[in-house]
Amino acid sequence: MISLYEKFNSLGVMLKEISLRFYDKPAIIFFSKIISYKELENFSNQIANFLIKRGIKKGDNVCLYSFNSPSFIFIYFGIVKTGATVVPINILLSPEEVKFIIIDCRAKGLFYSDKLENNLLQIKDKIQNLNFFVSIGDSSIKEAIPLNKIEENEPVKFEIPLLNQKEDVAAILYTSGTTGYPKGAMLTHRNLLFDVNSILQVLNIDEKDIFLTVLPLFHSFGSTAGMICPIAVGATISLLPKFIPSLVANTIKETKATIFLGVPSMYKSFINLSDEYKSCFHSLRFCISGGDFLPIEVLKKFEERYNVLIYEGDGPTECSPVTCVNPTGKRKIGSVGKPLPGIEMKIIDEKGNELKDGEIGEIAVKGENVMKGYFNREKDTKDAFLGEWFLTGDIGYRDEDGYFYIVDRKKDIIIVSGMNVYPRIIENVIIRHPSVAEVSVVGVSHPVFGQVPKAYIVLKSGKTATHKEILNFCSNKLGKHEIPRIIEFVPELPKTFTGKILKYKLK
Repeated sequence: MISLYEKFNSLGVMLKEISLRFYDKPAIIFFSKIISYKELENFSNQIANFLIKRGIKKGDNVCLYSFNSPSFIFIYFGIVKTGATVVPINILLSPEEVKFIIIDCRAKGLFYSDKLENNLLQIKDKIQNLNFFVSIGDSSIKEAIPLNKIEENEPVKFEIPLLNQKEDVAAILYTSGTTGYPKGAMLTHRNLLFDVNSILQVLNIDEKDIFLTVLPLFHSFGSTAGMICPIAVGATISLLPKFIPSLVANTIKETKATIFLGVPSMYKSFINLSDEYKSCFHSLRFCISGGDFLPIEVLKKFEERYNVLIYEGDGPTECSPVTCVNPTGKRKIGSVGKPLPGIEMKIIDEKGNELKDGEIGEIAVKGENVMKGYFNREKDTKDAFLGEWFLTGDIGYRDEDGYFYIVDRKKDIIIVSGMNVYPRIIENVIIRHPSVAEVSVVGVSHPVFGQVPKAYIVLKSGKTATHKEILNFCSNKLGKHEIPRIIEFVPELPKTFTGKILKYKLK
């Protein structure tokens, strides 16, 4: 079977060819608005023509700072059709962080949601590299997005340039920057087409599917799995701008969505919905979880309540991002599965030696999904690779059947008296306490042991617990060096837009 990257030279060509095949089929459902593939193609061509008139050319970077909306998808594909690179910006970043990304990537232009205009007004005069600001909606800065009504018999044309699929960068996605300033991972057209092609070989997806996409499209999981994947097969994207559990459940029911993409915190929220929402999930064929570790208890409760399986996947932004999915055959709960077709994974020690099955080390990845490098960061790029192998920073192991398990992040390991302590192991114990809603464990300095574990705990509404109760609960489930020396009860944990806990803020 011919692959996506053999069939299509670039993401823009992919959309063009898919739109010709599925001309009048719904591409996007956004509340009451339905946008066909014909309209998606035409609107993206309008954006591409607009960019060419503004002097944007192949190799330029253009930022996209917006909530989930049809316009996000029009602009994303309009940018890549010109041969330029789209740089999505996390809408939760501070104005200073937004400024850093715009300057760091040397952007020539910026599309933004008018709801984010106040953030830009704080930094506009400090950004000299931008040639234009364009608002998705009303604007007081410059000009409104040039989306005209598409006439039935007047398709908008745009001649997509021939690109070097392996070298030309489609998107620069900035990492979360939990250990310093964020770095821009350069993903080529080949990287993204290869990763989507590998996903489609494992998951049974076709044009009849309807993806419920509420994951932010500025995030690698949302853009690859929630936008490019469905478009690649002519499926429909049921798009939402914000995660509200009841709204998502009702939208699944109304649009008859067949696939839901979420992060663990979303599945936790669904478990707490009242019984009236149970029927909302009947149309789903399966769900996919990524972005963070999915607690086994959450998986089991969701599947028992809604009778829908969750497939767990994993991969860093630098890998486009999906590297593995469970199942790729037999399903093993607690595992992130086996590598996708064409992608290799192994466990290595600190010297780069490959470890045996069952031994814990760092996960390394090799494949055509792995980024070209970090934008303007030669040293960081060099440090991230061991030969052709990308060092993910995830600590885990592989079992005798080739399934991978993630134990923790390398940067989160706690060294207690010279012994490695993995916060995730402690968290997996504490979360089973009947009064605990959420928990995060970090290392803090200690004059005798070097470091000790500290647990931040959010209690369930109406529940109580004491330090002593938590310690007693852990006593026969963890080693003495793993039991938290400090416990702090907090009303909430700091999180990213996708629900991932920001441990660096706790530290």
